Amino acid sequence: MKILHVISGGETGGSRKHLVTLLAQFPKEMVTLAVFQEGALAEEAREAGIQVEVFKQSSRYDLSILNRLVRFVQEENFDILHTHGPRANLFGIYVSLRSQIKWVTTVHSDPMLDFMKSGLKGTIFTKLHLLALKRMDYYFAVSALFKENLVKMGIPSEKIKTIYNGIEFNELSATPIKRESLGIGEEDFVMTMVARLHPVKGHEVVFQALKEVQLPQVKLLLVGDGPIKEELHAKVKALNIETEVKFLGFRDDVDALYATSNLALLASYSESFPLALLEAANQRLPLITTDVGGVRELVRTDETGWIVPIKDAEALAAAINSAYARWQEGILTEMGERLYDHASQHFSLNHLYREIIETYEKMIIV
Repeated sequence: MKILHVISGGETGGSRKHLVTLLAQFPKEMVTLAVFQEGALAEEAREAGIQVEVFKQSSRYDLSILNRLVRFVQEENFDILHTHGPRANLFGIYVSLRSQIKWVTTVHSDPMLDFMKSGLKGTIFTKLHLLALKRMDYYFAVSALFKENLVKMGIPSEKIKTIYNGIEFNELSATPIKRESLGIGEEDFVMTMVARLHPVKGHEVVFQALKEVQLPQVKLLLVGDGPIKEELHAKVKALNIETEVKFLGFRDDVDALYATSNLALLASYSESFPLALLEAANQRLPLITTDVGGVRELVRTDETGWIVPIKDAEALAAAINSAYARWQEGILTEMGERLYDHASQHFSLNHLYREIIETYEKMIIV
């Protein structure tokens, strides 16, 4: 059995790490990763021993690579095409028609929000992406909600498998990064939010909650980059919370940042099953998260963290106050330990790998 995974290659968020860690579990001769540009994804995949093929585009609208991609599929005799993300899904239409290969996708995000704030162009791309999503043989939905969304689109339920993300859990926590290097003190209550600087991630709601909390010891570390970076910097300045918020940009030491923190934060309006929360759980950090994707499978309110409604700054502020109070009482770390125990038992990378490969085998038999 040979599987070709296709993704744009420019990803910097959870889908990139999900793909690299997952493909590294497969026998090397079984999987190949195709990307449309060089970048961190291709580099990390090679370092993990994954075969990578680059079909370089002159722009994201360059369709000349499609015939090369089809020839590659045919010459290498791949059994399954596994696409990730809107661009790969759109190109998958042409590849599947020309090669008759079995085609599956992983739905990492809500397709209705992928082109949020992109104007007319975003509206057109959304419609094209929805068209592509209706043509596949099988689907992995990374949350029960995403499966429900696909069913509402008219996709038969039996073609969709809900399969939560997984990571490799470690018995020992990472070595914490020194707080002084981040401009924060040992006495501070540190929250870390790992998310692209994108409208769907809810940063502005977090800023509003932080302004409402008004606790001088509370600091917020923002890890990630994205299209609304300048807009968010301006918002922080306008709210006069510049001393509380630290923009760290893209980092490859997230585990160490979590290890030096007291709490992990997610404020997205839509998610699948966020890897960032599993990575926080791996560092024994309790969580505050919006009620998105499959987080209810991970977080138990008041036991391992807090779940709040999306776009609700008041509820988010209340959760931060509750976490802060438990930190002062010295009992917040117990919540993080309970979260680690639960997550490591139910969301391992090995479990994810076994679920996916069993599905591949069934697809080939059918």
